[in-house]
Amino acid sequence: MSPESYTAGVDEAGRGPLAGPVIAAAVILPADHGLEGLTDSKKLTEARREKLAAAIREQAVAWALGRAEVEEIDRLNILQASLLAMQRAVAALDVRPRQVLVDGNRCPDLDCPVEAIVRGDATVPAISAASILAKVARDREMCELDARYPQYQLARHKGYPTRVHLEALAEHGVSVIHRRSFGPVRRLLEAAES
Repeated sequence: MSPESYTAGVDEAGRGPLAGPVIAAAVILPADHGLEGLTDSKKLTEARREKLAAAIREQAVAWALGRAEVEEIDRLNILQASLLAMQRAVAALDVRPRQVLVDGNRCPDLDCPVEAIVRGDATVPAISAASILAKVARDREMCELDARYPQYQLARHKGYPTRVHLEALAEHGVSVIHRRSFGPVRRLLEAAES
């Protein structure tokens, strides 16, 4: 595979949660990768994602992660923070892609051609691979944060606004890992101030 033919797939994980960073992955797969079962990471079991993530990291021509922190999410908004995480993932690749394919309908600003593909995480193998690496990385990080903030049970819901998480927020208050610009968190903070 010649360098001029490299295409990177990019996707992110963590746009919807109330806590933690948004993490993006960029993946360049070889044409003959032979990875079976690549699809949207949300359609896979945790065990299958972990197994595929290991195979992707082993077989990829290049892969990298990028992230935007809670403070950046609150300052920029989640869409812009997601695009920033994607830019960082592409910039971290040790092979420069000729083009980038991104899941969704918005493109990060990159120094190469970039195309957004709606539902690309289910139809484009390199985007599926990026979806899997991003979700596995973020889920692991939320499990690590769970050890530091056990009262929120982050390992169970990964920061998403489940009933368990909302009840824990109401009982224990907002922590430094929570996104203050997100509705449920913002409303709690406003109620505490009034």
